[in-house]
Amino acid sequence: MTVETRPAPKLHRAWLIAGAAFVALLASAGFRAAPGVLIDPLHEEFGWSRTTISSAVSVNLVLFGLFAPFAAALMERFGIRRVSATALTVIALGAGGTVFMTASWQLVLCWGVLVGLGTGSMAMGFAAMVATRWFVQRRGVVTGVLTAAGATGQLIFLPLIANLAVTSGWRTASLVIAIAALAVVPVVLLVIRDHPADVGTTAYGAPADAEVARPAPKTGSVRRALSVLGQAARTRTFWLLAVGFAICGATTNGLVGTHFVPAAHDHGMPQTTAAGLLALVGVFDVVGTIFSGWLTDRVDPRVLLGVYYALRGLSLALLPQLFTDSVQPSMWAFILFYGLDWVATVPPTVALCVRAFGDAGPIVFGWVFACHQLGAAFAASAAGLVRDQLGNYNLAWYSAAVLAIIASIASVAITRAKQPVPVLAK
Repeated sequence: MTVETRPAPKLHRAWLIAGAAFVALLASAGFRAAPGVLIDPLHEEFGWSRTTISSAVSVNLVLFGLFAPFAAALMERFGIRRVSATALTVIALGAGGTVFMTASWQLVLCWGVLVGLGTGSMAMGFAAMVATRWFVQRRGVVTGVLTAAGATGQLIFLPLIANLAVTSGWRTASLVIAIAALAVVPVVLLVIRDHPADVGTTAYGAPADAEVARPAPKTGSVRRALSVLGQAARTRTFWLLAVGFAICGATTNGLVGTHFVPAAHDHGMPQTTAAGLLALVGVFDVVGTIFSGWLTDRVDPRVLLGVYYALRGLSLALLPQLFTDSVQPSMWAFILFYGLDWVATVPPTVALCVRAFGDAGPIVFGWVFACHQLGAAFAASAAGLVRDQLGNYNLAWYSAAVLAIIASIASVAITRAKQPVPVLAK
């Protein structure tokens, strides 16, 4: 008697797309990991104040955020593959250009403008676009995994950048980042496709009889992005999400991501040790974000955000007492928690955008993420000013703790959407 054997299930193309997107986001995270490590070397070589250097970081963060919704609209018009490949090339140009700078305005141009625009095109709106187009099932988990790519990039690049900055100089570190960004461009061009219909399939988890045809490209990318913003801004949900995510940016990329290393160095901790701690945030962030994506598929996203922000505020209030010249168990506990919480806010925020605004959700999330980066830019500059004026960062940590509690309250106050707000496909 013969036994029939079934062929092994074929890997859905969506997982290959997600894998390539993860690698692309990983590479784009390289230069975002650099500011905290390079502030002191740039200060020592050029004599620029921390406020001046932080202002370049702020320009980067502002453009990183403000360009995200336009990048999402450009992806609708020209495709995910073209936009992401171009973005990685711009990042490489900005990172490589810094090795020739002699004045602070050149730092703003390369580090702020070019890298800001490039990373803005590879921001979380890119992750939301990939997850929304290619996945029906497991969308929350995929969003979490792609979001964690930034943290993984931090894990890979931070210790490397810190070590290179100490042993070979900050210019070598910048060149390594440029090379890494360029190396990923062929991966993007060869693997990523803009829509499941491009390869004759449907999104992962879509019904068997789902439409396969590719939607027509949406023209007028700028008009589309602004139109979505205008309609979303008329809703209470958008503003509550924007306030919460602005505070999220202030308490992560803006404050901790930019100033944790110099703050620890102020207390006698070696820069490479502090950079290693910040890199560990990336280790735990991967776990926390993926788990948050899993929870988002099962728990009310508003509740998740409320809990995340409240616990973040508590940890920031305790941080000033944890700095010493060596790593104590209490600091390990902070790093563990902050890593788990760092961008765990992204999957529930994306879910709320899609739930409230439907197909326009990725672009709406792009605008919400723009607020995230505006908050980060403000915190980066403000914390640098606090350090220059007061000689320590304590006021910055305590202020961020209060803001996190406000974000928790705003998140819980979001009204549960019964159906998406109609947004015109202009």
